[in-house]
Amino acid sequence: MPNRLRKVVFPVAGLGTRFLPATKVVAKEMLPVLDRPLIQYAVDEAVDAGADTLVFVTNRYKHAIADYFDKAYELESKLAQSGKNELLAMVQGTLPRHVRCVFVTQPEALGLGHAVLCAKPVVGDEPFGVILPDDLIWNGSGAGALRQMADLSVRENGAGVIAVEEVAREQTDKYGIVDARPLSERAAKINLVVEKPKPEVAPSNLAIVGRYVLPGRIFELLENTKPGAGGEIQLTDAIEALLGERSVLAYRFEGTRFDCGNKLGLVKATLAMALADPALAGPTRAYIADTMG
Repeated sequence: MPNRLRKVVFPVAGLGTRFLPATKVVAKEMLPVLDRPLIQYAVDEAVDAGADTLVFVTNRYKHAIADYFDKAYELESKLAQSGKNELLAMVQGTLPRHVRCVFVTQPEALGLGHAVLCAKPVVGDEPFGVILPDDLIWNGSGAGALRQMADLSVRENGAGVIAVEEVAREQTDKYGIVDARPLSERAAKINLVVEKPKPEVAPSNLAIVGRYVLPGRIFELLENTKPGAGGEIQLTDAIEALLGERSVLAYRFEGTRFDCGNKLGLVKATLAMALADPALAGPTRAYIADTMG
């Protein structure tokens, strides 16, 4: 039986230029959707998938994520003394006690593949997950996207699994695109991966989005991957090499993806979460109706 997923990598070294000037002082992963930052949604999804070691690949200037998951002694003490137990539980609940955070520095911005490779000393040779926090995937009370993928990997004898969804044909040059043969309603065997192809040459409109379940073997392949599109070390190039050795599956996850790497995606995610909150749903709908009217 293949190993269950224990480690998840979060590439969070990006500068968040689309959200300047806010990201001069706030890491883009700390931008809030209602009262929780994007990174909290990503971490909750990793824990839901069974992870107990979270590997954050960051740059030397970003400290907010580490601070967020660290213990806030003064704040917790004041909340306890004031009897604000509900708020205290919220602050202490950002990370379960059995889960540890490891922070690794990416010295240069050399691409997603390089960022994942930076996690090798922590992950080792076991299977692991990758979550890009910019992609918030929400499945309500159901299983998170990464848990769905980890379960599929176990059922398929340790196969790699990559989250995909259809995009408009004219947007293929913004994504890694797969050509895949359907195996079931949601899973397909990948035949080919191309990084950011122009629409006229893209093999499909099935785009890779920010979730991966990968074998430890991917690290060796990344070490031998030459810079590709944009002069960066592309994770998709290493996955293409992995296809020659074992099965890698494309998976259409259950849930809704919000591309929070741009302003409109963040707005959409905030509205969706507000409408899912019993206390906010009514006032939010009323506000939208008044605005539209």
